Amino acid sequence: MSEEEIKELPGVGPATAEKLMDSGYKDLLSIAVESPRVLSDVADLGDSTAGKVIQAAKDAADIGGFETGDQLLEKRKNVGMLTTSAESVDDLLGGGIETGSITEFFGEFGSGKTQVAHQLLVNATLPEEEGGLDGEAMIIDTENSFRPERITEIAEGRDLDAESILEDIHVARAFNTHHQMLLAEKALDIGDEHPIKLLVVDSLTSHFRAEYVGRGSLAERQQTLNKHLHELLKFAERNNAAIVVTNQVTANPDQFFGDPTKPIGGHILGHTATFRIYLRKSKGDKRIARLVDSPNMPEGEAVFKVEACGVTE
Repeated sequence: MSEEEIKELPGVGPATAEKLMDSGYKDLLSIAVESPRVLSDVADLGDSTAGKVIQAAKDAADIGGFETGDQLLEKRKNVGMLTTSAESVDDLLGGGIETGSITEFFGEFGSGKTQVAHQLLVNATLPEEEGGLDGEAMIIDTENSFRPERITEIAEGRDLDAESILEDIHVARAFNTHHQMLLAEKALDIGDEHPIKLLVVDSLTSHFRAEYVGRGSLAERQQTLNKHLHELLKFAERNNAAIVVTNQVTANPDQFFGDPTKPIGGHILGHTATFRIYLRKSKGDKRIARLVDSPNMPEGEAVFKVEACGVTE
């Protein structure tokens, strides 16, 4: 959508159009799904004017109405599937990691979350016929866990061009929640210039958990996390990209009376993540993936391995 097309929306002049474009509103959908309050703050518009702009964008984008099931089924044909490199895990998810959705991997330390993330970053650059998305990938690293050496090891273990794959992976280190959210917004700009088909956040809740301590800050934490998740969803919808987030679990029940298999993030993350997979250790290099939430697949488990060449069946 060009700046000239934005100017055609009622109440939007050259200055307002520039503010919208600079703030990342570069298509009808991004304006149509925004709230009047946020758009009002971003573009210095009155609430009434912001509401009219949003309604006009909805009308122009032809959204907000009902569709028939067969129309939605036709749209679903555009959904891409990213392999995890373990056929049993792909089957558990109905074919792999879906584009346009948030897939969450949660578990204790050492359960394989970051290893799966590294594998998916490699796989996203592969051709579709090899289970990839034929694009580039991006990772927001909040725990200093991304290692280019691991990407090289996985690529070389599968006879892939490691240097070429590394060139297609965009990495940013987030130092706090505010920085993490800014990087998600920056990702939208990069997605306009590069064919980003996978965005990984490893881990999603680490900074939130550290900075929002105590019950008194719980409401603010959840509101901020909710905003961050919807920014990620906006990226997924705009780029038909897969969003993969890793997550931590609650403390040891013997110490803090929490459930050690319960992910951080509460109902906000529970309702926003489309697929939720619990990872746990097994014997040796084996890991168990348990699908605990999905809109279309039954709960189940799959066993995979983490080896030098990455995730394997």
